[in-house]
Amino acid sequence: MNTILVVAEHRRGEVRPVTLELITAAQQLKTAADDRVLLAIIGQQAESLASQLQWAGVDEIIACKTNSAEFEPELAEQAVSALIVSRKPIAVLLPHSVDSLGYATAVAVKGGYGYATDVFKLAYDGGALVATRGGYNQKVNVEVDFPGHACAVMTIRGGAFKPVETAAAPLLTVDDRSELSARSRPLEFIEQGGGGDIDITTVEFIMSIGRGIGEEANVEDFRELADNIDATLCCSRPIADAGWLPKSRQVGQSGKVVSACKLYVAMGISGSIQHMAGMKHVSTIVAVNTDPGASIFTIAKYGIVADIFEIQEELQAQLA
Repeated sequence: MNTILVVAEHRRGEVRPVTLELITAAQQLKTAADDRVLLAIIGQQAESLASQLQWAGVDEIIACKTNSAEFEPELAEQAVSALIVSRKPIAVLLPHSVDSLGYATAVAVKGGYGYATDVFKLAYDGGALVATRGGYNQKVNVEVDFPGHACAVMTIRGGAFKPVETAAAPLLTVDDRSELSARSRPLEFIEQGGGGDIDITTVEFIMSIGRGIGEEANVEDFRELADNIDATLCCSRPIADAGWLPKSRQVGQSGKVVSACKLYVAMGISGSIQHMAGMKHVSTIVAVNTDPGASIFTIAKYGIVADIFEIQEELQAQLA
C-alpha cells in the first residue's frame, strides 16, 4: 500500500482552490486499490478549515494544529517533515506557489528526499515515478525521476490538473503540533495586486492584450470592450512590464495561471511559451493576430487572422 500526501494551501481562513487540483494529481499516483491519499492542513485553525475539505479522492484529512494563525514557512516545514516520517508517503504534493516554495526545498534537503518544482505531469515508467516540468526557460519539457529516494517532494503547477468534485467528508485526524516554534513571525498580510484588484485565477472569461495593441493609449479601448462583454481584461508580460496594466493582471509563467478560466480571448498576443504556460489549459481559446504563423494559433480552438483594432471596433459596433 502506497500513501500520497497532499498539503492544502489556505489563506485568510479559506482553503485555496488549487488544493483540489493537487488531489487530482495525487489520484494519478495511485496504482493499487488500497493506495491512500492523505490531505494535511496546517495552522492554528486546522480543524475548522478541515470542514471545508469535503472532496472526492481523499481518504483522510489530517488537521495539523500549530500556534500560528497565519502561514509560517518554518512551522510548515517542521509539520510536513514530521508527517513524512510518521506516514511514510511515496510523494508529497504542494502547490507551486510562493508559500510552498518558502519551505519545500528545506523539507526535501533536510530529509534527503527527491525534489521537483513546477510539475505539470505525473506518470510511472517501469514502476518509477516520473515528473515532467519545464526547462531552459520553458523551451523544453524535462522528465525528472527520483532514483534511490523513497519519497519525492513536488510542487505542482496551478491549472495543470482538473479540480476534483465535492463528496462526503473523509476521516478526520487531529495532529497537535502546537509545540513547534519558529524564529520568525508574520507582521502583516498584504494582498497581491492591492487596491481591491480582482484575482484573475478565479474568473471564467478573460480577454488578454499583448504587444499588438501598440501603445498605452489603446488600452482603454480594450478595457471598454472587456467591460461590455463581461470579460476580465488581462495581459501578457510586455504590457505589465510597461506598466500599462498592473502585474496582478499578467497571465503566464511569471504572472498567474488562470486556473478557473473557461473562455480566453487573446488579442495581439504572439504566444510565447511563457505566456501559454498560464492559459494553454483553457478549454476554449480564441486568438486574434495578424500573423498567421503566430504560436498562439497552435493552441487556439478558434483563430482569427485579422487586425485586432478592426475586430475591437466591429464588436463594439455589434454591441452598441
